[in-house]
Amino acid sequence: MGFALKFKSGQIVSLECGDACLHSEVIQVVEARQVCWVRPLMLVVLASGKESSAEYTLSDLRDGVDLLWPLSLFRAAVDTEVISLLTQLHSLDSKKKDAVIASRQLRDFVDRVWEAYRSAFN
Repeated sequence: MGFALKFKSGQIVSLECGDACLHSEVIQVVEARQVCWVRPLMLVVLASGKESSAEYTLSDLRDGVDLLWPLSLFRAAVDTEVISLLTQLHSLDSKKKDAVIASRQLRDFVDRVWEAYRSAFN
């Protein structure tokens, strides 16, 4: 993970861990503490055992909790990677939106990030 650029409120940032990528909206950057307050939008998880990035699951996290995490974990999202995902997110059938499952997926992702980047939280 490289050191974060100067993020701005409303900007989309990404955090990758293993086969998953969390895309979030920046709410505020607290430079004095080198942390970023983000609102998770979606979690993209590549299908296990697949080499192609074309097969993935997309989870809607917009109704979930915000995170306050180290700036160093995030990178600026590339427009071309998130525009199609945001379109898919907005077109998800309401029956496919399950807040309990999405919350569990975010919690599992948070646990994986904590384990993988523990030193960033010190």
